Amino acid sequence: MNQKKIVWITGASSGIGRACAVEFVKNGFNVWATARRGEELEKLRSELESQGLRLNTAKLDIRNPEDVKSVVENIVQKDKRIDCLINAAGISSFKTAMSDSLETITNIIDTNLYGAIYAMKSVLGSMREQGGGTIINILSIVNRKIFTNSSAYAASKMGLQGYTESLREEVRKDKIRIVNIYPGATVTDIWATSVREKFHDRMMKTEEVAKAILWSYKDEGQMVVEDIVLRPELGDLS
Repeated sequence: MNQKKIVWITGASSGIGRACAVEFVKNGFNVWATARRGEELEKLRSELESQGLRLNTAKLDIRNPEDVKSVVENIVQKDKRIDCLINAAGISSFKTAMSDSLETITNIIDTNLYGAIYAMKSVLGSMREQGGGTIINILSIVNRKIFTNSSAYAASKMGLQGYTESLREEVRKDKIRIVNIYPGATVTDIWATSVREKFHDRMMKTEEVAKAILWSYKDEGQMVVEDIVLRPELGDLS
């Protein structure tokens, strides 16, 4: 694999997205890291720069399709192509369906579902023109097992699964690969601090998940791994 391929990662300021940015940069890829929290991106860029590694960053509100379009145009203008998109931007709310406000539900759907769709649609044209590409979506174990107190989050991830599985069949002929990752409990900010502290030793590390994602992308040839389920060794938290 050409180690100078262009990889765009959303939600790269924390969690799995951040870990992916680090892992891909360390493996020689030209990475564009985007997120709403620009200051966190700059911290990450400086951290990698101190190790002699280069990271491109751009502040992006994934909920805004015009912002997404602008960022993609900037990447393509500078690097001529996008070989891989990793949709890692995501938020949640661990409340009952009755307790979640409409504002919270809308924000979750806009970020996790619409944001991912905006990102995918923004790269499909250029990927088709360049003869192929890879889109990796970070879904969730909730796509495989329903949990209480996460209805809005589950709805966003279920919607994204349906969209991507349909899209996958549409773009096979264009050699665009769609890979869906279904991680179980992982140590990220999406969980409350109390939960992370209680189950830290049972939860997966973001670095472990990032290595699996890198592996799924580096797999080339006539075979593609389309769905990867990752769970903590001791199983789900509930």
